[in-house]
Amino acid sequence: MQTTFTIATRGPGLTMFTDDVARWLKGAGDGLLTLMVRHTSCSLLIQENADPDVQVDLMEFFHRLVPPADDYSMAYLTHTLEGPDDMPAHIKATLLPVSLQIPVEAGRMRLGTWQGIYLFEHRAAPHRREVAAHFSQG
Repeated sequence: MQTTFTIATRGPGLTMFTDDVARWLKGAGDGLLTLMVRHTSCSLLIQENADPDVQVDLMEFFHRLVPPADDYSMAYLTHTLEGPDDMPAHIKATLLPVSLQIPVEAGRMRLGTWQGIYLFEHRAAPHRREVAAHFSQG
């Protein structure tokens, strides 16, 4: 069973799409869910879904770790034609997962109480991102 989730982002940040995946899996049985983002400048995360401060802190951490290309510390970058956010977005996507595997039991993801599935947008502008999903029963 396969599908594609389209996620509209508002620029940098985490967009949760756990409920969309849960609706798609409803009644699917036992198996393994694989999600893969089809872009090179965003990532997928399983992260806390209760306290929004977690997202704020993650954003700040990754901004400090990999600032925009127009920051003096990033002067070594050569891939800058697509804007100061592009190459840093690729670097962040290299550091974070672009695919996730989640066990499914009786059509429900075995996520923890405070876990949600997020697309982590690393670009400055809004985008429409695609996440390929594959559920295999086992």
